[in-house]
Amino acid sequence: MNCDCHIHMVLDGADWRAAIRRHREAVDLGWIRGRLAEYQARGITYLRDGGDRWGVGAAARAMAGEYGITYRTPLAPLCLEGYYGRFIGRTYRTTKEFARLVTQTRREGGDFIKIMISGLMDFDRFGVLTEEGLPPELIRELIHIAHQEGLAVMAHGNGARCVQAAAEAGADSIEHGAYLDPEALRAMAQAGTVWVPTLSTVGNLRGRGRFREEAVRAILDSALENVAAFAGMGGLIAPGSDAGAWAVPHGSETELPLLEMALGREAEAIAEKGAHRIRQVFRQR
Repeated sequence: MNCDCHIHMVLDGADWRAAIRRHREAVDLGWIRGRLAEYQARGITYLRDGGDRWGVGAAARAMAGEYGITYRTPLAPLCLEGYYGRFIGRTYRTTKEFARLVTQTRREGGDFIKIMISGLMDFDRFGVLTEEGLPPELIRELIHIAHQEGLAVMAHGNGARCVQAAAEAGADSIEHGAYLDPEALRAMAQAGTVWVPTLSTVGNLRGRGRFREEAVRAILDSALENVAAFAGMGGLIAPGSDAGAWAVPHGSETELPLLEMALGREAEAIAEKGAHRIRQVFRQR
């Protein structure tokens, strides 16, 4: 594959706190160049960042052309105060504040909007998320506001309720998407929402001893089953490693093999189709 549709340049795959400290006072341009060179060596020509509030993704975008890479970033993800994502993104308390941040993102040159609508998987307990997601009516309003500004929406979402609401509201992509049910999968397929399942964030945990192996295996098996079901519905799937997450170093080549576990020999063609759609949509409309 010549793309990775979900990375975090600000993170390093090892220690997120130390990675953020690296850039907190001033963006470490040398470190970014090293990562871009790694992607270039792998033949990667397209990267889509999940964003950060320190300007790391923006700096990477400014340099990426030197490495033959098209780079897209939302600048910073937008997070409801008190909910997951505040460690890396900009927070808002009301939809009016969210609308102002959307306008600010567009004015500052963000390529799209990223919204955080749920927590993470609890990797020690299958079926459990770290926090309940946003109310469906709020998810719909956030996506409407972003689209009114002419910006595509990347939605970090886990859990069937949140993902279905986002898809029905026209979210352009769903990132992660753990624990989906048939209704959520159908909603994504019918809406043309691209799913970036970031399987590496689970698959790379196997055998490392950090989390319960039984839970990790169950989470991965569930994701693989849903990916296969979604592909069977004609859904759009794109490869995204979530590089920078723990145990997923930049330049990791694990995402496509994991997609192949679910989709077989068709995995690359299916992923190319989803990635092509992302390239079309994830820029200012």
